[in-house]
Amino acid sequence: MSPIVLLSFLIGYFAVLIGISYFTSKGASDNSSFFIANRNSKWYFVAFGMIGTALSGVTFISVPGAVANSSFGYFQFVLGNAVGFVLIATVLLPLYYRMNLISIYTYLERRLGYWSYKSGAMIFLVSRVIGSAFRLYLVAIVLQKFIFDAWNVPFGATVAICLVLIWLYTHKGGLKTIVITDTLQTVFLLSSVLLSIWFISRSLNMDLMQTFEAVKESSYSKMFFWEDFLGNKAHFLKHFIGGIFVTIAMTGLDQDLMQKNLSCKNIGEAQKNMLTFTVVFVFINIFFLSVGALLYQYAAANNIDVTALRTPDHLFPEIALNHLNIIPAIVFMLGLTAATFATTDSALTALTTSFCVDFLNFDKKADQNDPGLVRTRHMVHIAFSVVMLLVILVFRMINDDSVVNAIFKAAGYTYGPLLGLFAFGMANQRGVADKLVPFICLVSPIITYVLDSNSVAWTGYAMGFELIVVNATITFLLLLLTSRPGTAEEKTAFANSGSKVKQTTY
Repeated sequence: MSPIVLLSFLIGYFAVLIGISYFTSKGASDNSSFFIANRNSKWYFVAFGMIGTALSGVTFISVPGAVANSSFGYFQFVLGNAVGFVLIATVLLPLYYRMNLISIYTYLERRLGYWSYKSGAMIFLVSRVIGSAFRLYLVAIVLQKFIFDAWNVPFGATVAICLVLIWLYTHKGGLKTIVITDTLQTVFLLSSVLLSIWFISRSLNMDLMQTFEAVKESSYSKMFFWEDFLGNKAHFLKHFIGGIFVTIAMTGLDQDLMQKNLSCKNIGEAQKNMLTFTVVFVFINIFFLSVGALLYQYAAANNIDVTALRTPDHLFPEIALNHLNIIPAIVFMLGLTAATFATTDSALTALTTSFCVDFLNFDKKADQNDPGLVRTRHMVHIAFSVVMLLVILVFRMINDDSVVNAIFKAAGYTYGPLLGLFAFGMANQRGVADKLVPFICLVSPIITYVLDSNSVAWTGYAMGFELIVVNATITFLLLLLTSRPGTAEEKTAFANSGSKVKQTTY
């Protein structure tokens, strides 16, 4: 497909988003609107928009590409995700609403102490920058290969263009704008994956029932793996348990996705949002896995050498943009762009929110609409865009794996201590040695890395997605070993976190 056509599409797409931003941010450039949309978001918009945020370009490209090596085994992880979402809705969301939080990490300050709070917030900043950079990297390499290489534009400039466009439609309205733009982008994402199945099926001369049978009977459709628990990273229990805890950490303990839930009017609407989202999330991942099976069947039928691709992540864009006609190509770009930018825009907003609240103490300022605070927020927003650009450039130099594997591997190391901190705070009334917490949060991933690197040689056990559970458990045990009986104030904070949900507004 012509790079000019794709570039014209990209410009038109962002013109729509910037137009939405203009109308949604009218008279709403204050910090309350930016951080939590004045707690006035409609739950159904949040639920629908979260689909695009949670799936991202990684799901759109990397999940279908990984089917060759893992078949439908990823669905085991998705089932764990579903259980994790239910736990978030029934355990974590009530906690956040009870305590009327803007940044969810202020829970750690009230329950464990100052350094625990700063450690949790810093873990989020590092984790989300890395995870979001990986996701944006995926769409950037597609844009680079199929658009900007034609004009010899450097890869760094391609990423910078993407980040500038995102900044243009998010810097003023923040979450209030994102709730609407993510809803629109989710429509594009879902339409794209369904239309992609239809276009690939037509190119293989199959109707709907034949497509279903072709996927079902293919060598890629194996979904559950029970063999060799010790040595098989794809064993059901490893994927399922890992899916539960990765979801709790990457969603329930992540300011990005929780920020959207906290923008709902009350806990009831937030829970409806999360549970509705869970059902759709499970089914849409089945469709993405089906796309993967169809892509490999298409490649076999048309003598496409998939081994010549740099990574499996390149399979979907290669077929959509080089082997199908212009309409499927545009549909693919629509879905990929929507998936990736729905994730990145909310991530930059959440990073800005967390830094402003957790490190610059915006929530303790008397005047939330102070022009000086708004200017500072803008500068923080720009700074995180620059940091994300640098991380992407580094990742481009070192990555040779499927991005979906890289993301969850990184999450196991970065989110594990955060999961351990919250688990300790919610499980007992003991106090922590607060000044030691930052060191514990550094030591735990190091110990986890040593165990992961040597577990096969030492025990024959190969770690998979359950790596995050190991990391969190080590953090929990180290906190327990250095803990002391809780003070009266700490016991009160623990008790208050279990009190009745308050229906409050910001």
